Order: sequence, then structure tokens, then C-alpha cells
Amino acid sequence: MKKLVLTVWLMGLAVIANAQLYDPSAFDKKYDGLLKHPGVQIESAEAINLMYNYKFYDADKEFRWLRLRYPKHPMPYFLMGLAEWWKIVPNTDVTDYDDRCLALMDTTITLAEKLYDNSENKLEPAFFLAAAYAFKGRLYSERKKWTKATFAGKNALKYFEKCKGNADFSPELLFGDGMYDYYAQWIPENYPLLKPILMFFPKGNKVNGIKELEKTANTAFYTRVEARYFLVQIYSMENQYDKAYELSKYMSEQYPDNPFFERYFARSAFVTGRLNEAERISKDILAKIERSQSGYEGVSGRTAAYILAYVNQLFYKNPAEAKKYYQQSIDFAKQTNALNAGYYWSSVLALGKIATDEKNYDQAQTYFKEVMDKADRKSSQYKEAKKLLDEQKKLRREERRRRRE
Repeated sequence: MKKLVLTVWLMGLAVIANAQLYDPSAFDKKYDGLLKHPGVQIESAEAINLMYNYKFYDADKEFRWLRLRYPKHPMPYFLMGLAEWWKIVPNTDVTDYDDRCLALMDTTITLAEKLYDNSENKLEPAFFLAAAYAFKGRLYSERKKWTKATFAGKNALKYFEKCKGNADFSPELLFGDGMYDYYAQWIPENYPLLKPILMFFPKGNKVNGIKELEKTANTAFYTRVEARYFLVQIYSMENQYDKAYELSKYMSEQYPDNPFFERYFARSAFVTGRLNEAERISKDILAKIERSQSGYEGVSGRTAAYILAYVNQLFYKNPAEAKKYYQQSIDFAKQTNALNAGYYWSSVLALGKIATDEKNYDQAQTYFKEVMDKADRKSSQYKEAKKLLDEQKKLRREERRRRRE
């Protein structure tokens, strides 16, 4: 009898606890320390994984639950805004998701400011303020809205400074350190015109920045994938192609339907000479584009098609297949308004070379002239096209001379 009474009592407690869990009035509390709370991480893990694997509809349902669970905390709104950003990532020229992304980041800022004013520990709200302003600045810079981007960037930096050196509180805070240290040195090296603006900011250190991002990528929860997103690109910019390959391969295996990581996996496999792997991944990308899979479009397509064309031309010695894929890469470039990009120039140049091999000299000259018309004069494609066109003209003159003789 005692066991029965105890069992009923425990069941009653469970019912009460469950009712409190789903009682909206129980949600309206002051939640503090969510950033590093393991229970909250468990609650949000599935939603975050769905988002990075481009299952946005399912992720949104989970994010909405978090919003119901923690209505006055900026975290759910930040994650929902982050999802909108990742819809933009495959092709940053697409503006369809801008308004919702910015609105959600604004809500994140509003709630984080309230939390900042009312919380003894300023680090957690400062993190969300820094992150939300950073994403706004990132989007505004993509849209070339430089005044808004500068304002958002200054606010992000203000709160990053408050987070700086506090990775012991949460490894999430190290993300801002790494981003600032790397890009504060990288930007003036690559954009000298911005040097005067950066004179008033602390100096960066790319080596330290990479180390901090690597630590974030291995220890953080919410910013882990974001750190890896930047590291894949940084490794490529720093000519650390083997690292870019290993990381993009790992991330593509973790999120097989993420177009960004799969595209970088194909690129880095190609650059490091892993052609069988590059070919397999490129075919997978084109198949996903063919069936209109979420996030797969022309930017990934022009990369994948170029890789397949190159492999067919130089290794399978199959010019017919090579021409098909080069033309597909050109079509994707036109579709994405990327006629000023290397894939377009290289594809047209390659078609010119194939036309030359096939003794179709008029068509070859048309291709070479197209490269010279569109490519940067300092680019290797422009220089090679000019050289090949000059050689073509010389051959034609010699042919005409021989016919006269």
C-alpha cells in the first residue's frame, strides 16, 4: 500500500511539473544564463542542426517553441534571424530574406538591451547585442549600404569589447575575439582605402584570430558552426587548402544538404588534387539543383559544372562532355550575373582552346575576344586569351600566305 501511495504521489508531482512546463504563465520569468545552460542547449540542438542542414521549416517549428518557452530572452529571435541569414548564404545577391532577417535581429537587440539593463551579468546580453549588430552590418555591407553597415559595425564592436577576454564565462564570447583579430588585420591588407577608418581601432592579429576561431569551433555551442563557416573561407584565403578540405569535408558530412559546405568541399577537393572526390560531390550538387533542393542554385552550379568540365577535358580526354559542362558553368554564371568572375572567364577560355583543337578557328577567336572583353586585364585568363588570340591571328596569316604560294 505504501508503494502504491508513493507511486501515485510521484505521478501527481509529474503531472504538476508537466502542467507548469506547458503553462504560458510559467514562461514569463526572468531567464538568466541561457547561453551556457546545458538544458537549453539540449532543447535547441535539434533546431540548430535542422537549420544548418537547410531543413528550415522544421527548424522554425523548434525555434517557435523556444520563443514560447523563453519569450523575453533574445536567443530564440537571434536563432530565427540566423536561419534567415543562412537562406541568403548560398547566393548573397538574393534579397528575398533581408527584411525578416533584419526585423528579427532588431527584436534580438531590443530584448538584449532590456536584459542588459536589468541583469547583473552583462556578458550574455552583450554577446547577443554584438552578434545581432554584426549580422546587420554584414547584411548591410552585402547591400552596399555603407552608412548603415558602419553604424551597425560600431555597435557590434562596442559590445564585442565588453565580451573580450571573457571566454571563461562562455566559449561563445571567444568568437568575437577571433573575428575581430583576424579581420582587423585582413581588411587593411586587402582594402587599403579603409586603412584611415581602422586607424582608430585596436590592431588585429590574423594568427591569433585563427587560433581563437579554431578554439571556438571546437568548444562553443551556438557559434561553433559560424566559426567553422569563416574558417573554411579563411583557410582558403591563407592558402591552407588542406585545412579547408578537411574542415569542409567534415562539415559537409555533418550537414549533407548544406550548399555552402558542400560547395567548399568540392572546391577544396579540386584544388588539392582529390579529383575523384571533387567529381562525385560536383555531380551531387548538380543533381540537387536539378530537383530544386533548398539552397542549391547557380552559384554552387557554376562551381560544380566547371570542375566536371575540367576533369572531362584534361583527365578523361572527353571534349564533348567538357564542352557540355563548360557551357553549363557559363549558363549558371549568366543566371547569377557573374560575368566578372573567374569561373566564367575560365570556362569561355577553355571552350576557345577546345575550338582551336577542333580547328574551328573562327569560333575560338570569338571565345578569346569574349574573355578579353569581360576579364580583368591583370588576370591570367585575360593574358592567356590575348596570347592565344595573337597566335590564332598569326596562324591565319600564315595559312593565307601558303595558299597564295
